[in-house]
Amino acid sequence: MSGPDEGAGRRPGWDDQDQRVQAGLDHLQRAAREMIAASRALLDVAEELVDDPKAASGIIDLLGTVAGRGGRTSGRPAPGPGSDGDDGDPPVQRIPVS
Repeated sequence: MSGPDEGAGRRPGWDDQDQRVQAGLDHLQRAAREMIAASRALLDVAEELVDDPKAASGIIDLLGTVAGRGGRTSGRPAPGPGSDGDDGDPPVQRIPVS
């Protein structure tokens, strides 16, 4: 027979679980560091925009150009003014249930 202290407080596979928990924490720590680095980069850009308002104008123009090209390259025409995109099909098909 086994004594009362043998295996007390330990579950089978505990070491495997502990390693998985540690690996998960390591991943979270790396992700947090990446988020901090990304935030710093965004703050650097924001600081440059505050220091040089002309840079903000250039970035806004660039974003407008990119957005304009994105709409033209989608392969389908954009709906015109007053168009609701209705192609004649009902938006919901009703199925009678008896």
